[in-house]
Amino acid sequence: MLPRRVLGSVRKWSKGKKAIIVLLAGFGLSVVVLILTATTIVYTSTEEFCSTTCHEMTTNVAMEYKGTVHDKNRTGVRAVCPDCHIPHAPIPLYIRKMGAVHDLWGHFISHSIDTREKFLSKRQELAERVWIYMKENDSRECRGCHTAAKMDPERQSEKAQARHAKAKKERLTCIDCHFAIAHTEPEGGVGPQELEVDKSLISKGAIF
Repeated sequence: MLPRRVLGSVRKWSKGKKAIIVLLAGFGLSVVVLILTATTIVYTSTEEFCSTTCHEMTTNVAMEYKGTVHDKNRTGVRAVCPDCHIPHAPIPLYIRKMGAVHDLWGHFISHSIDTREKFLSKRQELAERVWIYMKENDSRECRGCHTAAKMDPERQSEKAQARHAKAKKERLTCIDCHFAIAHTEPEGGVGPQELEVDKSLISKGAIF
């Protein structure tokens, strides 16, 4: 077979002093691949990439995000696309990036949401995928900015205090209540609290 012949030729050619050349070439190639991979991960984790690379995002979710509390507020602290949709820890980040191949094929290459009408028809399905993902990881990305242990109840309204106490008692997670903050809520569908998830996937001790 061709791969075996190529490998055999390399082995034959790299005997003796030439072996160091092969090792250096392999090392150099590994460094290049590593740099390209890291650069790709960094670039695809920016607001610019998420919101302007394809018109499906530009004319739908990116448009809805503008002017929301995560985009513009009194403090000037913004939460952009990657803050909410991409894990901050290395291993979950790599897994999520590999899973993005599904989105690339399932939505963009197949043109399943390339018009506003198609996007609206799939809004509930798309929202539920994100909600379930966030429920099963206990709203991990939300907690990248919001730390429940550091919240000051005295600065919260009585209603907020009561709802947070209820959420803690019922083992709810952030997305159960705080959804449709940056994007329009689907019409006529169920919300996050009505969705069934695998509770065993939720990190123990991290419930709100």
